[in-house]
Amino acid sequence: MASLQDQLLKAGLVDGKKAKQISKEKRKQNKVAKKSGEVQVDEAKLAAEQARAAKVAKDRELNAQREAAAQEKAIQAQVKQLIERNKQPKGANGKDDIAYHFTFDKKVKKIYVSAAVQDHLTAGRLLIVGEGEQFELVPKIVADKIAERNPAMVVQPPENSSAAPDEDDPYAGYEIPDDLMW
Repeated sequence: MASLQDQLLKAGLVDGKKAKQISKEKRKQNKVAKKSGEVQVDEAKLAAEQARAAKVAKDRELNAQREAAAQEKAIQAQVKQLIERNKQPKGANGKDDIAYHFTFDKKVKKIYVSAAVQDHLTAGRLLIVGEGEQFELVPKIVADKIAERNPAMVVQPPENSSAAPDEDDPYAGYEIPDDLMW
């Protein structure tokens, strides 16, 4: 393979005199470097190495971002599949359904469920999962799996407060049931 100098000469970009002069200067530089014991640094090689290292770092960062996006997409698909395979019916008919109120994203929402489903919700056997305005009922085991992947989608059941009432509380004898309808 011909050197770059030979290629430039063939192309007519450099004349023979100029090529000899550059070659002579390069030999002088090498000779001086050998005598002085200095290591000659080739700026072009150094710049190329730095550019290659920067490209490798950028490629790694882009691959990490792509991998994170693919992982997030896979998790969303898993959650959607869990919901679709395990969703439970909310109620049989529309006229006897009961409004069940719950909080989601700091807002009070409601869904209409049958009395049996309401009992399961208050007992904690069924939980509500949702994204946006779409809500589905799933068994507690499935809701726990969804919460591992995306805890913001699972509506936490109301906590049973078994703490003893204060002695000074004038309403201590009047307990409020969990399934109170408004």
